[in-house]
Amino acid sequence: MKRLTFLVSAVLIAACTQCPVNDDPASTVVNSDGTVTFNYRNDNAESVQVDVQFAGRHTMQKDSLSGIWTITLGPAVPDIYPYCFVVDGISIMDPQCEQYFPNEGFKNSLLDIPGTNGPLVHSLQDVPHGKVDYVSYYSSTLDCYDTALIYTPASYDQGDRSYPVFYLISGTTDTEEVYYKVGKMNLIADNLIAGGKAEEMIIVLPYGNPSKIMTKRAMMMGDFFSRDLAEDLMPYVEANYRTINDAKHRAIGGFSRGGNQALSNGLLNLDKFSYLCSYSSFTSTSLPEVYDNADETNSKIILFWLGIGVDDMLYRTSHDYIEFLDKKGINHTLEFTEGKFGHTWMNARYFLDKTMPLLFNRQASAEAMADGGMALPELKGDEEPFTPGVMARMFPRQVVSPEFADSAVIFRLRADQAQEVKLEGEMLSEPLEMQKNEYGVWEISLTGLAPDVYCYNFVVDGTRVMDPTNMYLAPEIGFKRSILEIPGAPYSLNDVSSVKYSPVQIRYMSDGTQYSVVEPASGDGTKLKTVVLLSGEKAGLQAWQQVAHAQQILDQMIAAGKCKPCILKMYSGNKSPEKADATLNACRYSTWAEARKALEKTLADL
Repeated sequence: MKRLTFLVSAVLIAACTQCPVNDDPASTVVNSDGTVTFNYRNDNAESVQVDVQFAGRHTMQKDSLSGIWTITLGPAVPDIYPYCFVVDGISIMDPQCEQYFPNEGFKNSLLDIPGTNGPLVHSLQDVPHGKVDYVSYYSSTLDCYDTALIYTPASYDQGDRSYPVFYLISGTTDTEEVYYKVGKMNLIADNLIAGGKAEEMIIVLPYGNPSKIMTKRAMMMGDFFSRDLAEDLMPYVEANYRTINDAKHRAIGGFSRGGNQALSNGLLNLDKFSYLCSYSSFTSTSLPEVYDNADETNSKIILFWLGIGVDDMLYRTSHDYIEFLDKKGINHTLEFTEGKFGHTWMNARYFLDKTMPLLFNRQASAEAMADGGMALPELKGDEEPFTPGVMARMFPRQVVSPEFADSAVIFRLRADQAQEVKLEGEMLSEPLEMQKNEYGVWEISLTGLAPDVYCYNFVVDGTRVMDPTNMYLAPEIGFKRSILEIPGAPYSLNDVSSVKYSPVQIRYMSDGTQYSVVEPASGDGTKLKTVVLLSGEKAGLQAWQQVAHAQQILDQMIAAGKCKPCILKMYSGNKSPEKADATLNACRYSTWAEARKALEKTLADL
């Protein structure tokens, strides 16, 4: 393969930290009749489409006076819908939308249509809110650090009692954030618990595809997800949170691939889990020790809940699986949906809302199991069988970008209609032109990059595009760049396996605004000083966490004796709601590398 290679220095370009001011209309407008108007400005585009889950892909029209590309679609049922703009054949997120779908591959924005007859179950309501912790734990199975999200209910920090645990796994190509940022599991839990409809519980969101991060040594170990779950994540949760550690107080469930992982790990470990939930999931019948011993299996399961949409690509497979369970005499309860657009997160949220009231409630679960749920609908005969071809169509093979090879970093983008593609980023003094390789993929290889964390993007015929195959996005307001971490970057998670990292706690203020807290143990019980980190006007709340790696800097400096324990509090915008011993604003730094150095110095001097 031919590569165009440039030697670059550590000269950094100044990154804009303020949102441009313009008079463009909002990119999405929910109209009184339930329709949605999409607006998008791009003066370089020849054609623009919008692709939204409730309506599919449609061509937008450019207003001759305003220059805005626009279209009105719908009406749509109130819910959360992924969408993107397709600009001259390239899918990009809405630069005006702060909320996005975390994924290893596709990059979509989120359209949240509020309820018309009261709040939806996933809406932010005026109820006590739990917190969501981002945790980093060392996995001996994977030979590296892995990450997970952990929800604790509002009462958790107000007492010392222990809680049951629900392990909830996202689907194919999803990251560990999806059941939080798209599935809204924390808000669903908050609302159900506040309404007395669900038991208080801890919810753990694992990363379902650790092959993306694991070492080559670990990849020889077979089913690494299941091993990591049992041998690393669950022990971490039980050592660091107040959990009830028996099968009657553990549940496991998931969506799509995550549902299959949940069923496999649940059914094969009925000494650990007695509540099993499958949401539009892949299924397996190759567990003879489970299915051929129905009496013993049924005696250990409190809830076996399966949900699927009749218009889901997995419906025929699920239908066959349910018939298989009936033949084997395995007790279960069913729920079917129609009109939620098939294999979608509209279904995933709906199923979570339906099952959470049953979890850790033996009477409610017993009634659901005895009732059996909905009757199994007959197949119509036109259901598409789920084959490797269907899988390939839904999840086409991606180019690899960025790829680290022989001290070089290779960036690639498939853009068949493009006339010119450039790479721009904090690691470059100016944008560099990319070239098509023999496979028709735009490519460039860089050497000499200083180990650090940089934000970058492509420019396709004048349109800025994030790297679609890089799962790491900078949570910025406006256009969101991709994140590049060069091996050996300062304060990398995987540099020091002995560091115990503090959770990054996502909390709510009284007005519903989110903020983040990192609070390491003081060691001697003394009151800790506080450092406030402001994201500025362009960056989102989690930028100091996910781009600047503030938590990693703090915990590694404490471990190395370079600073004393202190509390980090992170807020959106330019104003702090509280006084602090030190305050840093991301707007004051031209790059995130400069912001990291400023934080390091502040912590050392505190």
